[in-house]
Amino acid sequence: MKKIGFIGCGNMANAMISGILASGALKPAEIIASNHTLPKLKIAHKNFGIDVTPDNKKTASESEILVLAVKPQVCKDVIKEISSAVPENCIVVTLAAGMTITQLEKLFGRPVKLIRAMPNTPALVREGMTALCPGKTVTPVELEQVRSLFESFGRAETVSENMMDAVTAVSGSSPAYVFMFIEAMADAAVMGGMPRNKAYTFAAQSVFGSAKMLLETGKHPGELKDMVCSPAGTTIEAVATLEKDNFRGAVIDAMQSCIKKSESM
Repeated sequence: MKKIGFIGCGNMANAMISGILASGALKPAEIIASNHTLPKLKIAHKNFGIDVTPDNKKTASESEILVLAVKPQVCKDVIKEISSAVPENCIVVTLAAGMTITQLEKLFGRPVKLIRAMPNTPALVREGMTALCPGKTVTPVELEQVRSLFESFGRAETVSENMMDAVTAVSGSSPAYVFMFIEAMADAAVMGGMPRNKAYTFAAQSVFGSAKMLLETGKHPGELKDMVCSPAGTTIEAVATLEKDNFRGAVIDAMQSCIKKSESM
């Protein structure tokens, strides 16, 4: 038996595998992955040294924890394919946005220990954020076992299922918004005369440091913002422009769009 198996070798699975191995939580020999395209399997084997197979049933049958790292539209077919092969005590973790535990249980057609999870790609650098929502048959010990794996590449929090669509917007999809923000800041710095490579470094480190400051101080983000805004200074001029251009409103609208899409899947 393998400690963990992955069905799907896309960006999210690779980020998770990389984070788990980098942290030392598991060894390559304790991980197996399957995928319907052989090139992705070859890349995963080359990059991580893990066991790979094109057979999803083999991955399912050999895993203590099975991660379904496939898109929602593919998840239904995968579950039908592997349902009979999943061991009785296997913990099945699904990353499919919008699919409820009740829907997943019906697809399996038998009792299965299910956990919905929503990680994000910063897992690749061991700074991921994951929401976990366990089904009723998952014990506290089993939930802790899964949580420890996700915490090997970042932070993990247990949430109620009615929060999962909001989680998709605030952490699952949000790295894309942050990268756009960093890119925009760097573009402006280049307009101001800074070389492109330095602009990305300054912008990215500022976002990273600001986020760390918020997490470690526990202060309200408004308070931290006010600490930077000197009277009649440069920062308050920039903040006023962002407010005039509906910066916060645009972010809220984007996240609401993301939530609605997740709800409809």
